[in-house]
Amino acid sequence: MRDDAPMRYTVKRGDTLWQIAATFLDDPWYWPQLWDNNPDIANPHRIYPGEVLVLSRGMDRQPRLSRDRTVRLSPRIREQPLSEAIPVVPYSAIRNFLESPRLIDADTLANAPYVVSFDDQHLVAGNGATVYVRGADATGPDHYELVHPGGPYRDAETHKLLGRKAVPVGRITIHDYGEHVATATIDQAYREAQPGDRLIHIDDENLLRDFYPHLPTEPISAHIISVYGGVSQIGQYDVVTLDRGARQGMQRGTVLDIYTAGRKVSDPVAGGQVRLPEVEAGRLMVFKVEDQVSFALIMHATRAIHVKDVAHTSAAGNRP
Repeated sequence: MRDDAPMRYTVKRGDTLWQIAATFLDDPWYWPQLWDNNPDIANPHRIYPGEVLVLSRGMDRQPRLSRDRTVRLSPRIREQPLSEAIPVVPYSAIRNFLESPRLIDADTLANAPYVVSFDDQHLVAGNGATVYVRGADATGPDHYELVHPGGPYRDAETHKLLGRKAVPVGRITIHDYGEHVATATIDQAYREAQPGDRLIHIDDENLLRDFYPHLPTEPISAHIISVYGGVSQIGQYDVVTLDRGARQGMQRGTVLDIYTAGRKVSDPVAGGQVRLPEVEAGRLMVFKVEDQVSFALIMHATRAIHVKDVAHTSAAGNRP
């Protein structure tokens, strides 16, 4: 527990479960234990703005969180949509993932419908543009995500090909299927569309809710192989790609410590070069997992983080 943990905390709109846990705990990823010790909050994913959380200790001296049970003179039914519940991580940070390079396998990319041209012979197009598409199946969905084929994702050590980058361009709707060419409209553009961009099915997976931070079941070591925006220094709430996925035991909610790769320096006495130790630089949490890669959010950064830095099983898991 933090030494300055408050006895009462009022949940505010914009809070996340991670931030609330950090109010009470030195290591916020331990929050499942804090909830599990408290039967009054059966599901922390159903905490809403305006609720008051009270910190106390049980007979076993373990800390507990409970909802404020102040009696109100005018009882009423409280109805709120699940979409307004406090999320695990900031929505604004995960929303950036929609515009970041993601993974697509070569066969899916090769067989996906693609843009052949735009109305008025434009070379690029944006919001509201009319788009002509080939390869669309009239029996399939009308709504797609438009992506631009990018470079490869490769294992940082073996350089094995893990998949291709698919850079999101926007959302597109087909409204007329011709015999050879379909007509569509760009509903939302993240960047300019070009001929050759591919149409892939929209992934409606809810990335925000119903997962907990936890250690992997087996020790994992992964490298950061890409970052959204191509920035040289990575900081808090940046989205990164790791070269380990479900095949290596990665899961949604997996927490890893980040270390800057130790640089090589010349040995002034013995000669030759020696690699310096890794230096802890922050912590990340995985929120989406593919077979061989995963996508994570930088939850905490103590120094600049870079592509090729390594993420290990959190050292917090070894603490008593």
